[in-house]
Amino acid sequence: MNLAKNIRKTATRVLQNEANAILNLIDFIDGDFEACVERILHSKGRVVITGVGKSAIIANKIVATLNSTGTPALFMHAADAIHGDLGMILEEDIVICISKSGNTPEIKILVPLLKKLGSVLVAMVSNTTSYLAEQADYVLNATIGEEACPHNLAPTTSTTAHLALGDALAVCLLEARGFTSDDFAKYHPGGSLGKQLYLKVSDVLSKDLVPVVDENAGLTEVIIEISGKRLGATAVNDAQGNLKGIITDGDLRRMLQRTLDIQSLRAKDIMTVNPKTISTDEFAIRALNLMRNHNITQLVAMDQEKIAGFVHIHDLMKEGIV
Repeated sequence: MNLAKNIRKTATRVLQNEANAILNLIDFIDGDFEACVERILHSKGRVVITGVGKSAIIANKIVATLNSTGTPALFMHAADAIHGDLGMILEEDIVICISKSGNTPEIKILVPLLKKLGSVLVAMVSNTTSYLAEQADYVLNATIGEEACPHNLAPTTSTTAHLALGDALAVCLLEARGFTSDDFAKYHPGGSLGKQLYLKVSDVLSKDLVPVVDENAGLTEVIIEISGKRLGATAVNDAQGNLKGIITDGDLRRMLQRTLDIQSLRAKDIMTVNPKTISTDEFAIRALNLMRNHNITQLVAMDQEKIAGFVHIHDLMKEGIV
């Protein structure tokens, strides 16, 4: 029991420490941060992000975020830079150096070389009086009180602060560029995220299986239509072909619980009027959200005023967006 309490206490302290550090960054969003965003926004080059140790890992993540949100970026390890990787830097590139102390040996070797190349230098540091901060054109202040590590040694809170500041930078650039969900889809075509951004209802509905009965159809015809098309439901149209309702297999079960006098029943007596529909031009993720919000498993897909088919939650699961 004591061990469990200590674990919870420690975990809570770590999360509180890191949460407070991120909130404190708000006070450090200053003119340098704004100017850095504008410089990157109007640059014809790329953003090169560098660091060593844990900072290098954070740099890789920020690079990935920038690339996926419209800002070309690449990673350069600070140690490898002085052994040939400096060749990746082009004249108009902007270099962001990530370092908690700003005084590591690798940084002290790298910075003069970057200055010699004429690179715009951005320091993301937790020590604004460091060598790196003093040499930089712009300083992104990631100062923290202390690490979450009880010895104030292991990079924990500092790397969290750097990561959060990198996200703030990326989102500022995203908004300034007017980066849209359509743009996002271009860079994320794979996986469930990509499908959410480009997959339309028309891509997933069963076009060859469109169960429909007339509103005056008898119960036998309704059952045959639902069973034959195997979608668990049928649309109900009037004589002009307009959608009037929907009958699901659940509606049939509930009807049989109410009465066994089924000979005189017609589709219009059983159907749910004003069924939930969705346009074939809508994104499939919207169909999923509608189903979840209304606790249903299928929607009638409409092409203009006509039924185009059914989209079932199983169709969305098959595509991997659920």
